[in-house]
Amino acid sequence: MGKTIEQFIIDQGHADEIVLKITDANIDELTTANLKKADVAIEFTTPQSAVPNIYKCFEAGIPVVVGTTAWLDKLDEVKAACADKKGTLFFSPNFSIGVNIFWAVNQKLAQLMNTQPQYEVTMEEIHHTEKLDAPSGTAVKTAEVILKDLSRKQNWQLTDGLKGTPLHTLSSKTPSPLLIVAKREPHVPGTHTVKYESDVDFIEIKHEAKSRKGFAEGAVLAARWLAGKKGVFDMKDLLGL
Repeated sequence: MGKTIEQFIIDQGHADEIVLKITDANIDELTTANLKKADVAIEFTTPQSAVPNIYKCFEAGIPVVVGTTAWLDKLDEVKAACADKKGTLFFSPNFSIGVNIFWAVNQKLAQLMNTQPQYEVTMEEIHHTEKLDAPSGTAVKTAEVILKDLSRKQNWQLTDGLKGTPLHTLSSKTPSPLLIVAKREPHVPGTHTVKYESDVDFIEIKHEAKSRKGFAEGAVLAARWLAGKKGVFDMKDLLGL
C-alpha cells in the first residue's frame, strides 16, 4: 500500500510533496525532527508498529492517517493519547469510497433482515497471500456493522468453509456466530461478500476492488481533508455517511 500511495501521489504530479519515506531500510530516520518536516503522515505498516508510529506523530505534532489493521484493540488508549497531545488521527480499516458505501448498505440490509429470521447470513473475504491478518480489517468492520443491527448474531467466527452450514430457522432462538471464510490467493486486491440465504432465495452484496488504487486515493484524500483539524476522524466524517 505504501508503494501504491507513493505512485498515486507521483501520478497526480505532487512528487515534491513527499518529504519523508520510511521503510525497513531506513527506520532510523523515523525521528521527531524528520516528522516535523511534514504536514501529515500516512501510516500503512504492520499491527506491531502502527501504534508506536502513531505516538511518534503525536509527539511531532502532525496529523496521521492510519490504514494499518489489527491494532484496534488499543484504540481507546490511542484516542486518549490523541486528546492528551491535542493531536489528529484519521483511521479506517479501508479507505475505499466504494467499501464505505458497501458498509452503509450492509447496515441498512441488516436492519431489514432483523425481522426476517429465515435468512442465514454468512461472509467471505479474499485477499492476496501477503495479507498479514485474517479475517481482514474490512471483513471485521463489515461483521461489526451487521452485528450491530442483527440480533440473532452475537459475534463473528472465522471458519475454513461454509459447506453444510444449516440455514437459520424460525425455531432457532439462540444467537449464533456470524461465520467468516477468509481466503488467501495470489495477486488479488480484495473481495468481500455478504450473503443472506433462505430456503427459497438469497441476497448477495459484494465489493470487489479492481486494484489498490482506490485505497490509495482515499488515504490521500483523507490526508488533505485533515488540514486544520484536531481530534479523531474516520471515513464517515469525510464522506458524510
